[in-house]
Amino acid sequence: QVQLVESGGGLVQAGGSLRLSCAASGSIFSISGMGWYRQAPGKQRDMVATISRGGSANYADSVKGRFTISRDNANTVYLQMNSLKPEDTAVYYCNADALGYPFWGQGTQVTVSS
Repeated sequence: QVQLVESGGGLVQAGGSLRLSCAASGSIFSISGMGWYRQAPGKQRDMVATISRGGSANYADSVKGRFTISRDNANTVYLQMNSLKPEDTAVYYCNADALGYPFWGQGTQVTVSS
């Protein structure tokens, strides 16, 4: 089992920045990829950014050049979000793949005002 706890969400004006953190606990050495997903009201949950154990990152087109995912050890992943837009408003979820099974955090709200 893997437990994920996100932090760093909040309210920010358009053009501002936020940094999300996700700390994993439990069977952390079984974790391969980690990532961030988001879900706006009435919409499906979409991938924002993922990062492999080796550090290879992948981004949704909508956030390329504005968001940066990083991973500093086996159990912590970050999402630096710059130049935020109102359309970035959503609940952001941390994800970890461990032994072929996806684990999710409880989510953190990000609200960008215009």
